[in-house]
Amino acid sequence: MSLDAIAIGSGIGGLTAAALLARYGKRVLVCESHAIAGGAAHTFKRRGFEFDSGPSFYCGLGNQRPSLNPLRQVLDVLGESLQVVPYDPLGHYHFPEGTFPVYSDAQRYREEIARITPQGARELERFEQRLLPLYEALRDIPTLALRADWQLIPVLLGGYLPSLLKMLPQLGIIQGSVGDVMDKEVHDSWVRRLIDLECFLLSGLKAHGTVAPEVAFMLGERSRAGVEYPVGGSGAIVDALVRGLKRGGGDLRLNAHVEQILVESGKAVGVRLQTGEIIKAPIVISNATIWDTYTKLLRPEDLPQSYRQTALETPAVESFMHLHLGIRAEGLNHLTGHHVVVHDGNKDITEPGNTCMISIPSVWDASLAPEGHHVVHAYTLEPYEGWQRDERYDEKKKERSQSLFHALERVIPDIRQRIVLELIGTPLTHSYYLRRYKGTYGPAIVAGKGMFPSCQTPISGLYRVGDSTMPGIGVPAVAASGILCANTLVTPQKTSELLAYLGRN
Repeated sequence: MSLDAIAIGSGIGGLTAAALLARYGKRVLVCESHAIAGGAAHTFKRRGFEFDSGPSFYCGLGNQRPSLNPLRQVLDVLGESLQVVPYDPLGHYHFPEGTFPVYSDAQRYREEIARITPQGARELERFEQRLLPLYEALRDIPTLALRADWQLIPVLLGGYLPSLLKMLPQLGIIQGSVGDVMDKEVHDSWVRRLIDLECFLLSGLKAHGTVAPEVAFMLGERSRAGVEYPVGGSGAIVDALVRGLKRGGGDLRLNAHVEQILVESGKAVGVRLQTGEIIKAPIVISNATIWDTYTKLLRPEDLPQSYRQTALETPAVESFMHLHLGIRAEGLNHLTGHHVVVHDGNKDITEPGNTCMISIPSVWDASLAPEGHHVVHAYTLEPYEGWQRDERYDEKKKERSQSLFHALERVIPDIRQRIVLELIGTPLTHSYYLRRYKGTYGPAIVAGKGMFPSCQTPISGLYRVGDSTMPGIGVPAVAASGILCANTLVTPQKTSELLAYLGRN
């Protein structure tokens, strides 16, 4: 069978692009190096415990319509649904000064902030009110309508002119950083640190590095749609995308490591697998990072030298330490699922080990753990440099994971006595299993100091998706990258038909 497109990697970006192209009637093959689909969003099992490897926080995946989550829009047109468990508060923040819940409702959230700093809570409200009009303008343009070429202009002018007009008053902040808005509206040092934290969780950068639309969308959506956890974890999302891919006639090959993207006369013509097998297609979509695509999958001569050099100089977010635990659950009847712990208020929140994220998804989905137990996933930033598999590797793993254990003790004081399964992941683990450059979670492109590269490349027929192409850490950003890529490869009329289908269902 001749193929229209090959996607390299079955992360959310690659699967979204491939499944959407299959829905458009294209013949698509996804080649995945790993034995499990999902990339950074895959799940894995050990001794009856099922762990998310990466994302654990989701918004807009439920039944509320319209959903503004790009992934939900794709699943809808693929005819796929997810069972989700809504919850509120969406998490707890643990600062040295104390712990407080983070509610979806903005007013209730600010009331919690006011217990710590009344003036800061008022400033936070002004900050939110400055950003929410931008959300109101953006929300009327479904991600499913977007594309990454010049034909986006007539699409927007023809179908979304009122929304574009709403954006005109927001042009001053739409390309700027949310830090600029914070500087104008927020002077309370504690709330400024809180905003930096929320931006860091969202983009991997603090407020002055994060684009304003990203935060506007987060503020609007968590109040409007709330948050929920998909039953089965991130693996349920991956499974739904794979089902949609196959229903459209596409295919997924696991253990199919792509060794090289084949380029002839400046055009992508297919891929060569590690086994030596050559698979031909006029379109190749790489879900690998920008660094891996341009150094491992392409020859240096395949790209213009200046373009390649500039691309490879893109700064990267650090890697992470991961802690996956199976624990005994007795006596933890009131345990909640999401926690963020900041150990030292005098240190930068981006300092490795200072900010720790914790997810306990078995609070919502008991099937993820054996009866009477919970699964725990905790992680924190950790530089890749300095890690090597030598005689000190195991000792260093234990040393560098202590900040995660200390964070967990803020939530479950006796957690060390409850552990029945312990897995420690390092940047080397992340790099090896996910085949990601230095184990990174994507580019660290500061707002106003660079643009994320689009899905297009200088090589005709070669496209890129994933977290190296869209701002933001997480599922919505990578799903959006897949949408833009797939839509760019079909006519606007095809996309209009899909949007009409979405509107009817």
